[in-house]
Amino acid sequence: MARSNQTTDRLAIEPGRSFTHAPSDRRASMRRESIQAAARAVVLAFLFSLGSTYGWAQQKDQQPAPPKGAQGATQRDQRQMRGLDEQIQEVKSDVLRIAAELNQLEEKLLYPSGTQVAIFVATAKGDKMRLDAVRLQIDGQLVAHYIYSFKELEALRKGGVQRIYIGNVATGDHQLEVLVDGKLEGGADFSRTDRFAFRKEVKPKLVGLTLAGPDAGKTPITLGEW
Repeated sequence: MARSNQTTDRLAIEPGRSFTHAPSDRRASMRRESIQAAARAVVLAFLFSLGSTYGWAQQKDQQPAPPKGAQGATQRDQRQMRGLDEQIQEVKSDVLRIAAELNQLEEKLLYPSGTQVAIFVATAKGDKMRLDAVRLQIDGQLVAHYIYSFKELEALRKGGVQRIYIGNVATGDHQLEVLVDGKLEGGADFSRTDRFAFRKEVKPKLVGLTLAGPDAGKTPITLGEW
């Protein structure tokens, strides 16, 4: 992997833009819509069942207190309600598990191992730069532009890693352009653009970007394979 020395400075953060697939990705977009429709149908079915059961449980719970002679039946109803609540929690867990599995299936279908590339962002340990935005271009095409919230920045500073992009590229050599905008500890604006070369083999490509401000004495943008 080679890294070029081209570096430019920019002061303004461009407005957020979304990445649109090229016409060659139309089939992938159709598969994505089909998978998402199936996922929504499954999740909605679970939620409808869950809502009906929960509504019935609330209705039972709000009924007037029975006479003293019916206390035994009330206790049985309460035990049934507790059991029903446990079943509701299990259904919720099933919905979350199925959603996660559908997301994994969607990625496998949309981004086959032969063309998949994923880019991750992390900040250098102990770095004080306030990261505002990151923009990525692959072979001159904008693929991601992300503006960070305070909570997201805190998560990165605590060692979190963000997957900022996943997509398809052909095997061979490619150019990655990374633009970072932020503020230094003293309040000064900071902007840096670096360009890197990377090679896509016939297997998933995981690229890691580590970002830092110049005050830390580290390279502002470093690229590595994960």
